[in-house]
Amino acid sequence: MNNSTAEILHAAEMCNETCSSQPRSSEFSLGVLVLLAFLMVLLSLVTILGNMLVILAFIMDRNLRHRSNYFFLNLAVSDFAVGVFCMPLYIPYALTGTWHLGRSLCKLWLVVDYLLCAASVFNIVLISYDRFLSVTKAISYRAQQGITSNPAIEMVAIWVLAFLLYCPAILLWEHVAGHSVVAVDQCYAEFFDNWYFLLCASTLDFFVPLVLVTYFNAHIFHSIRRRQLRGSVQDCEPPRSSSLSWRFCGLPRPGASSPSSEAEDSVSSLTRSWRPAVGANGPSRTETNSTAPQKNFSASFCSRSGSKLQRDKKIAKSLAVIVCVFVICWAPYSLLMIIRGICQGECIHNSLYEATFWLLWINSSLNPFLYPLCHVKFRMAFLKILCPKKFATLRSGNTPSI
Repeated sequence: MNNSTAEILHAAEMCNETCSSQPRSSEFSLGVLVLLAFLMVLLSLVTILGNMLVILAFIMDRNLRHRSNYFFLNLAVSDFAVGVFCMPLYIPYALTGTWHLGRSLCKLWLVVDYLLCAASVFNIVLISYDRFLSVTKAISYRAQQGITSNPAIEMVAIWVLAFLLYCPAILLWEHVAGHSVVAVDQCYAEFFDNWYFLLCASTLDFFVPLVLVTYFNAHIFHSIRRRQLRGSVQDCEPPRSSSLSWRFCGLPRPGASSPSSEAEDSVSSLTRSWRPAVGANGPSRTETNSTAPQKNFSASFCSRSGSKLQRDKKIAKSLAVIVCVFVICWAPYSLLMIIRGICQGECIHNSLYEATFWLLWINSSLNPFLYPLCHVKFRMAFLKILCPKKFATLRSGNTPSI
């Protein structure tokens, strides 16, 4: 009897060790289960279809095959795989609290899920860095793009780093420890309650990327702000040989007494330039011929500078939206996992964990909708796929500048 009691107590103790680490719960009513199942399946379909649209846009529209857009393609591929593989396998587990697909498939699911999530984060960092270079170092960026740029190398590096961050620990943790702490009917990583590992991994997976994208975006906005100030004061400063650039930028010259007097000076100057000069061989237009190229150059220069600034402002705004969504979706889970690891899961309710976990995948669903919202080329490519007649109508008329 004593031996039986001891065995029961030992079994209960072992159960407590594993069940305390169990991150899933099936304590839902039938109505809630149906609602949750519908929402999860809907989210999976939205993720699949949205990211498939991005991939198709790259296949069908050559205008999107630009260096920086390939990084969006890389992000879309990882998000598409989340919707195709990770979400469908997880839905039954989330609803029932029991993993029915075996240990091997559990390991595969964990490897793919952690790999894709880490790759999404690193892709956002790469996109931010690429935008940072295109805005703050435009000349060297264009030169590199035309000579040695190879986005495929950077895209492959993203996947290698994402794999090394979590996958070796998922595959080898129980072999190094000598035993597994995960029950047979559960599926989660062996390091789920190891807050030391979670802190280090979250630092590399979220906090460092957060610092980097914040740094890149801050410099992008600072560069645009500086160019705006310079454009209102210095960009149209006249060359020493001519003052026409001020007139064609629509700005008064420094030291001018008033806009009206400047306008009068401009008119009289232009009148003098067109007045024929009488010489030995009759009238000539020498002065006019010398000022016309300067006039055309000034107007062209100001137009290019203004369009480049407006394009960079759109890039900065679109990138800021994507990064803000990333922070909102990832910050709760990253912080919660560290707290949960410290308190061994006793201070975090399972429903709160589930909410933050799905919030990560919601980011994969939202990204395809952020592309057309923030990028004209994507918007036109999506319109070409979904509404070809409307796209043809727009193309025959005046399409927005890209």
